[in-house]
Amino acid sequence: MKSPSFRFSLRSSLRSSFRFSLRPYERYERIGRGYAEQRRTDPRIASAIRGAIGDAATVLDIGSGTGNYEPVGCQVIALEPSATMIEQRPPTGAPCVRGIAEQLPFANASFDATLTVLSVHHWNDPAAGLAEMVRVSERQVVFYFESAFTDEAWIMEYWPEIVGLPTERDPPGEALFRQHLDVREIIAIPVPRDCSDGFAGAYWARPECYLDGSVRRAMSCFAQLGRGAVERGSDRLRRDLRSGAWDARHGYLRDLTERDLGYRLLVAGRR
Repeated sequence: MKSPSFRFSLRSSLRSSFRFSLRPYERYERIGRGYAEQRRTDPRIASAIRGAIGDAATVLDIGSGTGNYEPVGCQVIALEPSATMIEQRPPTGAPCVRGIAEQLPFANASFDATLTVLSVHHWNDPAAGLAEMVRVSERQVVFYFESAFTDEAWIMEYWPEIVGLPTERDPPGEALFRQHLDVREIIAIPVPRDCSDGFAGAYWARPECYLDGSVRRAMSCFAQLGRGAVERGSDRLRRDLRSGAWDARHGYLRDLTERDLGYRLLVAGRR
């Protein structure tokens, strides 16, 4: 950990020769709309992430979005490719640089830790992005979804087209992370029934929420689906809720307080 007197200088740490292309990320200018309203910080997930950050004094939050999980108690710099997301960041959020994970505009060992939350599957080149995390930090913290759990997600019954999306076909998981990071720990993070962060699995016990267009649009998987696929799945779910068919198959979920859906918190590098 850098000394308590360390003063992070964004200007001095930026590489002057840095160049990058946002073209692979342009679709997220549309996907990012509505995140600030629907993708609110869940305090239980935030607490787990803060614990993984540990004693790091300086943190780079890659793919920070609207800044939901920027850790408190340390100096944070956010990096985000989408102008739409950056515009929704609160005035109190960390300083934000527009850029991509594969080409971090920072010198070697600029941070104690790097963090990324549910973003690696959006990267154009995950291996390059992970190598960049190692280059600029001693510790790497990744919150991600393990795709082996996809078949257990009941939403696939209604929107099976999700598995064919570019970001969802063979998304980065433990095997890839172990190839590129010095993995120390992988922690299962159960999703609470009343999760306040509206990511794709958040409403596993609240199926009615998936009928709300504003909720769906704040999930990248739904935002990428064609209108016809979204409407077909929504119509079927609506019918099943009215008839009781959904509850006949999945109603037991309403009585659970949390569920392991495959969300994982990985800690690599120096602990």
